[in-house]
Amino acid sequence: MNSEEIRQKFLDFFEKRGHAIIPSAPLVPENDPSVLFNTAGMQPIVPYLLGAPHPKGKRLADSQKCVRTNDIEEVGDNRHLTFFEMLGNWSLGDYFKFDAINWSFELLTSKDEGFGLDANRLYVTCFEGDDNAPKDEESAKIWKEIFEKNGIKGNRIFFLPAKNNWWSPGENGPCGPDSEMFYDINGKYTEGLTHDQFVDMDEKGEIIEIWNDVFMEYEKKDGKVIGKLRSQNVDTGSGLERITTVVQGKNSVFDTDLFVPIIEKINELSTAGDELARSKRIIADHIRSAVFLVGDGVIPSNTDQGYVLRRLLRRAVMHADKLGMNPSSLYWVADVVVEKYQGIYPNLGQKRETIKTEIEKEEQKFRKTLKDGIRQFEKISKDGITGKDAFILFSTYGFPYELTKELASEKNISVDNKEFDEEFKKHQELSRAGAEKKFKGGLGGTDAKTIQYHTATHLLHQALREVLGTHVGQKGSNITPERLRFDFTHPQKMTDEDLRKVEDIVNEKISSSLPVNVVTLSKEEAEKTGALHFFGEKYPDEVTVYYIGDTIDQAFSKEFCGGPHVKNTSELGHFKIAKEEAVSQGVRRIKAVLE
Repeated sequence: MNSEEIRQKFLDFFEKRGHAIIPSAPLVPENDPSVLFNTAGMQPIVPYLLGAPHPKGKRLADSQKCVRTNDIEEVGDNRHLTFFEMLGNWSLGDYFKFDAINWSFELLTSKDEGFGLDANRLYVTCFEGDDNAPKDEESAKIWKEIFEKNGIKGNRIFFLPAKNNWWSPGENGPCGPDSEMFYDINGKYTEGLTHDQFVDMDEKGEIIEIWNDVFMEYEKKDGKVIGKLRSQNVDTGSGLERITTVVQGKNSVFDTDLFVPIIEKINELSTAGDELARSKRIIADHIRSAVFLVGDGVIPSNTDQGYVLRRLLRRAVMHADKLGMNPSSLYWVADVVVEKYQGIYPNLGQKRETIKTEIEKEEQKFRKTLKDGIRQFEKISKDGITGKDAFILFSTYGFPYELTKELASEKNISVDNKEFDEEFKKHQELSRAGAEKKFKGGLGGTDAKTIQYHTATHLLHQALREVLGTHVGQKGSNITPERLRFDFTHPQKMTDEDLRKVEDIVNEKISSSLPVNVVTLSKEEAEKTGALHFFGEKYPDEVTVYYIGDTIDQAFSKEFCGGPHVKNTSELGHFKIAKEEAVSQGVRRIKAVLE
């Protein structure tokens, strides 16, 4: 069974059980500006998990594109990736634990409708309980009955703490205990395991997680569970890459058909053998991620999504050099990725040349950076290289630490690894603190201030179009409880007069106490209303449109959006633009606050 068949079998299975199939949202969240990327399948579904009605009903299924970089240093082992597809099925106040768990088992093990995996190699975990919620005996009981009914012997069910079996998207939003499914990839442990053996095999990657059923019945505010949601929801996730690995009987995601053609191209362009297999895997992963990011409108930069893309590409360049690949080889690796995925994601085929060109341009920029770093190295190496010097080369000039050590070795100079590690750790702690502050609004932006800024962003968007012209389109946004940031298309710096006009328009709409309404329409009807949408991906047949005004025909602002928003613009306070600046060629950025 190839990956395309596995993806389709998952969707067909749940469609047959009453689930509407919805398209993947873009990697850059359209309606959740509190985070950089969609990092989980549930992320675009947050408003509906919190109680908003979904246009397609209470049962949904999809394959959601995701990017995570918190495990970037682990990429190259048998299971960690930066880009992945999350297969998911959802119940919005409909079925709960019994159906979710039984369907998970059926799809994994059925030889007719499912993947036909060996049930004797399956293990599960459940939540052990804490101050927020009790031990999940119900899920364990359901699993026990399934195993007994199917004659599966041995110890299979393990209770683990919240860090393992409680899914929470951030400081705010829906959350709850989960039950995770693991598969023994080598078939060594079909008779069961002790708790300690299970933990050890999981750490070694001999047993890998392939599915997660999250039972979202709680809500978190400011990092604390405050009670139960209005309805019990199910949020499941099965990584396509991991499930493909076990269905195809492989030991690594990189041995599946999702990666084989990419690795083969790297081998063709490389002079290295299997001794540098990890570098080949890193390039395959990072270029695959880069292709999808550029395809969704991200370009390399020094901030936010663009910084993540730049980091991925520069790491890929470093590993390409290790493999003896010629400059611009990544251009051709990207071509193979597009070829592999354009049938599922047509936007990649449509943007093929743009994607390849952006990747090549960033490689050329990095090679110039490397030259600058070498010049700086020559300047400071006369008196030796301290760990702090090496870190400055790394952080200021983007000069890889491994290269610093290599050049120092050629001069018979040693570098203090410990001092470099200390400086790097300080940098990580500062970055982490900044990120936590920046994104403390949490997934979905469900705190009151973030919701206010979300609505203010809609007002700002329309005001910009009225002042500058209808060429203005959203290119990205980020909202915290302290401010909003909005990126938009415009060829030049805004004048002070333009900024004043935009502020005045927004504040006039706030003082006019306009109602904020939401309506569900067919996609065709929504487009006829003139509602804005700039994200290029396919939308479902029915969409939600938020409009600001008494009627949708006469509304000041109307956009495809999942919410949430305030009820009336009078709730926003006074709008003030704090800064206007360039992001990249043809893209400007406004930062604004509500006072």
